Amino acid sequence: MNALPFLVVVWLLVVGLYGIATCRNSIYLVSALFVAQSSGYLLLLSVGYVNNGTAPITGDIPGTRIMVDPVVQALTLTDIVVGATVSALLLALALQRHKRSGTLDPKSEPPMRG
Repeated sequence: MNALPFLVVVWLLVVGLYGIATCRNSIYLVSALFVAQSSGYLLLLSVGYVNNGTAPITGDIPGTRIMVDPVVQALTLTDIVVGATVSALLLALALQRHKRSGTLDPKSEPPMRG
């Protein structure tokens, strides 16, 4: 098992979390969140990777071949779709908040009134 993908996962997560903790712009905050979430994609793909594995189409493959688990790839694709949707929603909220308050800094925005 190669440890390099897991080190990259940790690095991406740390970079994303650092961006979330230190960012003062809502747009950059969403970008940092997407970077942190992309570490999850790489983690799922690293766990599901099989060296010399084949696609799980069993019609033409002899029974001795190692096949890749398609569930991990499906989970990664689902995670990408959910991440893109959440990022789009957060960017739309940041844009609306900028229209109302005139700033993208979450700490300098006026408090919300109900």
